[in-house]
Amino acid sequence: MSDFTPTMPISLQIRKIIFEKFNDPDGKFTNDEIFQIIKENGDLDPSWIIDDTESFFTEICDSGLARNIAQNFTTIWMKLFDPIEKFHCNSCNHDIYLGPTEERICPNGSCKSSI
Repeated sequence: MSDFTPTMPISLQIRKIIFEKFNDPDGKFTNDEIFQIIKENGDLDPSWIIDDTESFFTEICDSGLARNIAQNFTTIWMKLFDPIEKFHCNSCNHDIYLGPTEERICPNGSCKSSI
């Protein structure tokens, strides 16, 4: 990997995309769809492939935001438990997106402040 640093951490980009495009507990989405949007936005190390983001999607499922409903090789289909809410973290100065049952802790890996 290169020394590319995104302007917004990848975990926050993923949550923002879910909030803006897939914020429906009755709908489903894939990690491939989200990865494609991040690539199109250009705030990602250009050498990354879908496999490089797997830990971020695992974290989203482990946090209780979404659940893995199916998987086929590298494609993961997910559904939200509940609609996501938007907050602002004053510590890292990013908008963040959390499910109602998630801990009120910033999901930015370099912040983790209480909200």
